[in-house]
Amino acid sequence: MDTNDELANYQQHMSMPWDQLVQSDDDLPALKASMIERTVTVGRIGIMILSCGTGAWRVRDAMNIVARALNLTCTADIGLTSISYTCVEGTHSYTQVLSLPGSGVNMTRLNELEALVKEIELSNREWSVAEIHERLKNISHERGNYTRLQRGLAAGIACAAFVFLLGGGPIEMLCTFFGAGIGNYVRRILLDRKIMVMISVAVAVVVACCMYLGVFEVIHHLTGINFRHESGYIGAMLFIIPGFPLITSGLDISKVDMRSGLERLGFATMVIGVGTLAGWLTAMVCGLHPEDFAPQMLTPGILMLLRVICSFFGVFGFSIMFNSTVRMAALAGLIGAVANTLRLTLVDMHLVAGAAAFIGALTAGLLASIIRKRVGYPRIAITIPSVVIMVPGLYLYRGIFNFGMMNVGTSAEWLMKAIQIMVFIPLGLTFARVLTDPKWRHTN
Repeated sequence: MDTNDELANYQQHMSMPWDQLVQSDDDLPALKASMIERTVTVGRIGIMILSCGTGAWRVRDAMNIVARALNLTCTADIGLTSISYTCVEGTHSYTQVLSLPGSGVNMTRLNELEALVKEIELSNREWSVAEIHERLKNISHERGNYTRLQRGLAAGIACAAFVFLLGGGPIEMLCTFFGAGIGNYVRRILLDRKIMVMISVAVAVVVACCMYLGVFEVIHHLTGINFRHESGYIGAMLFIIPGFPLITSGLDISKVDMRSGLERLGFATMVIGVGTLAGWLTAMVCGLHPEDFAPQMLTPGILMLLRVICSFFGVFGFSIMFNSTVRMAALAGLIGAVANTLRLTLVDMHLVAGAAAFIGALTAGLLASIIRKRVGYPRIAITIPSVVIMVPGLYLYRGIFNFGMMNVGTSAEWLMKAIQIMVFIPLGLTFARVLTDPKWRHTN
């Protein structure tokens, strides 16, 4: 076996042989299965839900529901990519540690897993352990809803809309569409080939910025437009914003799931740091500078209408990147169109950016609670995509850019503005959840 074959077959995180751990047949009720088989079932559901990118509280809640249905008591310690848990029955206990090779987001899979958990909780029929594992196996083998090209198009649409909301115009939007689209396409290729996250993010950002500059140079050569439009290259790299770990970290910390919250915050900080530094280095090599956008020169009515439209498509594009179904993405887009437009309007009225972000996120959370009762989707699948567009990627990049240029005062100002907004977004979602979900608002 040559080196390439060895690398292809090598696994740092070995796959769990679930089929070997389940020996019962389909006819044996789960309550009569061995304790090990029932405990493994609880853990498999937990680790699969964790792999979808959701927070520790949701994972623990699902594990507890299944454990109760299987006549077990479960206690779990949950991180970003691992679960340590113990199931107890009478005087016997069984402990297991499960881990994932990495962190990702998959809202369609989360929806199917939560539907299965609810079915186990509410159905009156007797489940068998083998039947549950067969359902889990089928869910795990499902392919994503979208191809790399479709995810690239989604990133292009989302970031182009994002650039308009930041103050950009048609030129910036067009260049961003190509830059972000191709950048995310490249990132998906690298991730599918199991390249580590830091490298995937850095390469994708460099490709996105260079593609933006390339398209801009073509347009400049053909039309002679002002070089001021080149500052929109920041928008081309906004697809790397780790919205899910960034926001779920705040939600986990609010529930005192400190391990999960801090690990998610650390992961999000790493991705943001690598992405912004890669963008800064590219800007230095190419001679780019993050200047203010040219005035949009729009009437208040037209500006608000375009903000609603761009907020919808921005959230819709990010949702597609999270492997939401089209209907999920559309619902998230409608929520985001209302919540983000409200936030931007409040900022125009000179409300502090952090307070505006809190009200926008609170609105998104309340709307999601109302809609969820009708459609049954996981709350997180329509709330977090609707507020990801509020994450201040421009502020973060300008903070890092000025830090690299040793403009420490300016860098600190941009970063503090960004931190203020990033604190208030999950805080707004937390308050919405407290107001609408009694199960969430209590500690036990």
